Amino acid sequence: MPPIKRLLAGSALASVALAQPAAADTLQEALTQAYLYNPVLLAAQANQRATDENVPINRAQGLPSADATATYTEFVKTSTNSFTSPDRVLQIGPQLNVPIYSGGAIKNSIAAAEQRVEAGQADLRGTESALFSQVVAAYMDVLLGQAVTSLRANQIDVLQVNAQATSDRFEIGDLTRTDVAQSEARLALARGDFRNAQANLISARETYIQLVGETPDNLQPPPALPGLPENVETAVAVALEDNPDLIAAKERAQAAGFDTEVAGSGRLPNVGVFANGGYNNYFGTLAGGQAGISQAETTANVGVQLRLPIFQGGLPAARQRQAQARETAALEQVIAAERDVIAQVRAAWSSWQASLAVIESSQVAVDAAALSLEGVRAENSIGNRTILDVLNAEQELLNSQVQLVTARRNAYVAGFTLLAAMGRAEARDLNLGEAGVLYDPELNYQRVRGKIWDWDRDPEPVAEATRTVDLPAANADIAEEDDFADRID
Repeated sequence: MPPIKRLLAGSALASVALAQPAAADTLQEALTQAYLYNPVLLAAQANQRATDENVPINRAQGLPSADATATYTEFVKTSTNSFTSPDRVLQIGPQLNVPIYSGGAIKNSIAAAEQRVEAGQADLRGTESALFSQVVAAYMDVLLGQAVTSLRANQIDVLQVNAQATSDRFEIGDLTRTDVAQSEARLALARGDFRNAQANLISARETYIQLVGETPDNLQPPPALPGLPENVETAVAVALEDNPDLIAAKERAQAAGFDTEVAGSGRLPNVGVFANGGYNNYFGTLAGGQAGISQAETTANVGVQLRLPIFQGGLPAARQRQAQARETAALEQVIAAERDVIAQVRAAWSSWQASLAVIESSQVAVDAAALSLEGVRAENSIGNRTILDVLNAEQELLNSQVQLVTARRNAYVAGFTLLAAMGRAEARDLNLGEAGVLYDPELNYQRVRGKIWDWDRDPEPVAEATRTVDLPAANADIAEEDDFADRID
C-alpha cells in the first residue's frame, strides 16, 4: 500500500477506535446543528424562497386581471345652464383585461425567472458547502487548540521538574548558575507559549459557538473523509460538473440571455382584449327626478386593443444593448467562476497532499526526537551532555509534536475543502438526510410557482436560528488526563 493511502487507512482506524463514547459531540452532530439553526444558512434559504416568487410575479403579467371602481359624488353646486344635472350619483365600473401578445416579454421574463431560481438553488448549495467547510475548520481548530494546549501544559510540567533538578544540582555544586538560568528561561518561555495556546483555544471555541450555536464539549475524532479523488485531474473534472458556484454562474448567464429578449420586445406590438361595465345611480335627482328619465343605468363594452410602437426615442434599442452588455458580463463571469473553481481544486489538492506528507515526516520526527531526548537525558546523567542539550532536545520533541497535530488538522481541512470545491460537501453528501433534516428548495418552488390567488400568504415570519447570548463564554479548560493529540489523528 502506498504511504499516503496507508496513512489514511491508519487515520480512519484510529478515528473509529477513538469515537466510542456515546455522549460525546461528533462532527456530524455539529454539522447537523449548524444546518438546522445557523442564521446565515437559514437566511439564504429564506432568500431563495423570495427568489422563487419571481416566477409567479412575472407569470401574473400574462394572466387576466379584473378590478372594479366605485365612486359616489355629491354635487354641491351645479351649473345654472344645466337642467338635467343630478344632485348625486353612484358609479360602479368593473373591468377585465386579458393580455394576448406582448412581443414575447412575458414568456422570456418567466424563463429568466426560472433560470434564476435554478441559479439560486445552486447558490444555496454553495452556502451549505461554505458553512460546512467553516464548521469543519472550527471543529478541527478546537481539537488542535486542545492538543497544543495539552502539549504546552505538559512541557511546563517537564520544565518545572528540570528547573528544580537543575537548582538542586547547583546547590551541591554539580552545575553552574548558567545552567539554572537556562532552565528558568525555557520555563518562562514555555509559560508564555502556554498562555498563547490557551488564547488560541478560546478563540477556536468561540468560532465554533458562532457557527454551530452550541458549546464544544468533549469533541471526538472526525470520521474519515469519503470520496476523495485519486488524482487532481479527476478532482477538476468532477468540480467542473458539480461545483455549485459554477453551476449558478451558468444559470445566471442563461437568465441574462432571456433578459435580452425581454428588452427587445419593447419594439413589438401588444395585443389584449378588454371588457368594461358600468352602473350609474342618480338617486332620483337626474333632471330633478322628472318622470320618464331613468335614474339608474347600466352599460357594457368589449373590445380588442392593439398597441403598435412607432417611435420611442431609441429606448427599446438602448435597453436591449444594455441587456446584451449584461449578458456578456454574465458569460465572462462563467469563465471567471470556472477559473476560480480550477484554482480552488488544485490548491486544495496541493494543500492536502502537502499536509499528508508533513504528517508522515512529522511522525518520523516525533519518534526520532523522543528517542533523542531519552539518549540526551541519559548522557547528561553521566556528564556527557549539558543542560542546554537536554532543553534543546525537549524543545525539538515539542515542536515535532505540535507540527504533527497541526498537519493532521490541515490535512483534514484541506481534504474537506477539496470535496467542497468538487461539489461533494453538502448536506446530501454528509448523511444529514438520515435524520430527516434535509431542506429541499424545490418543494417550495413547486408550491408557489402556480399560485394565482391574491390573498394566499404564508405564516408570519419567525426567526428559527438559535441565539448564543445565553451560552457561557468559552474558556481554555482541558482535561489533564486526556490525550488530545490522539483525538486529532
